[in-house]
Amino acid sequence: MNGAIRALPHSGRQGAAALQVAGRVAGLDWTAISRGLDDLGSSLTGPVLGPPECKTIAELYGDDRRFRSTIDMARYRFGQGQYRYFGRPLPELVAELRAAFWPHLLPIARAWARRLGQPAPLEQRPRAQSRGTTSAIAQGQGLVFTTRDRPVPSRRGWSAAPMRHGVSVLRSGRRHTLGLVFHDAR
Repeated sequence: MNGAIRALPHSGRQGAAALQVAGRVAGLDWTAISRGLDDLGSSLTGPVLGPPECKTIAELYGDDRRFRSTIDMARYRFGQGQYRYFGRPLPELVAELRAAFWPHLLPIARAWARRLGQPAPLEQRPRAQSRGTTSAIAQGQGLVFTTRDRPVPSRRGWSAAPMRHGVSVLRSGRRHTLGLVFHDAR
């Protein structure tokens, strides 16, 4: 949740479909999501998209014109596979999701920044062991997570606990994952 995040203007998709996405995001248990982020640095959301919406987004992956860059994960020793950054304008559903999540994530990000006294540089927790957590994410469900640090209580106030993220090995089939990036990762 680090970095500059901008609210996006309404995407232009009219009517009930746009309101349904915003309503689903607003109806999530944001108290539990915030608690999970504080406790572990990540939190499942519950259902956000239905199977037809998931299929629509997954089908975009093959359209090279929609993306500004493609990252080969093996080249950077991130694992296997690739990820892609959408170009502008974002697909309507993606823009709606970002706009719907943003007002709920902003207060959490601001609280974390206050705890850590940002914008001062963040530091590693001395003598602390890394701890991994896993989450099984169902189709259409979201996982909110920090990609850098989260505040943890310490003897001297708050410290920054570094976070890592990844995806488990795929043994069969195909997997498409939509990442809503709230910083400019150019």
